[in-house]
Amino acid sequence: MMGWKKLGKALLFPHIAIMIVLIPIATVFLVYSMVFMGTDSVAAIVSYLLAFYTLTVWCLRTPKLIHYFKNFKNENRYIKRWHEDTRLRVNVSLYGSFFWNSAYAVFQLGLGFFHSSFWFFSLAGYYICLALMRFYLIRHTRKYSSGERLDEELKKYRACGIVFLIMNLALSLMVFFMVYWNRTFNHHEITTIAMAAYTFTAFTMAIISIVKYRKYESPVYSASKAISLAAACVSMLTLESTMLTTFDDGTTDMLTRKIMLGATGAVVCLFIIIMAIYMIARSTKEIKKIKGEQK
Repeated sequence: MMGWKKLGKALLFPHIAIMIVLIPIATVFLVYSMVFMGTDSVAAIVSYLLAFYTLTVWCLRTPKLIHYFKNFKNENRYIKRWHEDTRLRVNVSLYGSFFWNSAYAVFQLGLGFFHSSFWFFSLAGYYICLALMRFYLIRHTRKYSSGERLDEELKKYRACGIVFLIMNLALSLMVFFMVYWNRTFNHHEITTIAMAAYTFTAFTMAIISIVKYRKYESPVYSASKAISLAAACVSMLTLESTMLTTFDDGTTDMLTRKIMLGATGAVVCLFIIIMAIYMIARSTKEIKKIKGEQK
């Protein structure tokens, strides 16, 4: 009887190393059997059973894994600091985004000179604006904590709103090239699917971050997340252009494509304008309020 219990425990709760190895084996076996052997073959049935077993053992181990990672988070000082230090997280995010935007802007600028294309110049101008805005915020967050210099935070928040309005000119040029000259991208289907996954993830995370960081009541933190949301919106526009080209089976005529791109581009531009006006109006009101209290 004890032997059966040990066997059942070994099968349902195998060593973590075995569980990790099972994931690639079950995945590759399942995909291979479905693609090359058919769904009714013996190999396919075995692959289904192996995939079901792998999923089962991981589900059974989930509560223990959650408990382990919670303890690890509470005991590890670096993870604990990362979780508790909002300023650190914002700075890391701003630095990473700044270097990424700068590198991508230089790349687009180089393509613009190489191809003599205003399309790449407009993309470069857009990402240069994003990089400058993030660098502008970094200069504040690396010196001061949230709320320490509220008047300066509000001025930087307003400045970012003004830059958004200027940046909208580069975005309008991008939309114009997409619609008028049908300037689109054509990628492999797998690449396009990967782009879609990244874009929707970035868009979702940008919205979550804006809601999450509102509780800190920091204009600089809000501005940094607004930049991420604006970038995600433009990525969504570029993704639509790519998908219309990549997955076009000949049923979508040129006029329909232009209408779809034009409508999405107009919505994105309008959204950024509204966001910029809101940032300028809100910060101006708060600055006047602070000045009135100081008199």
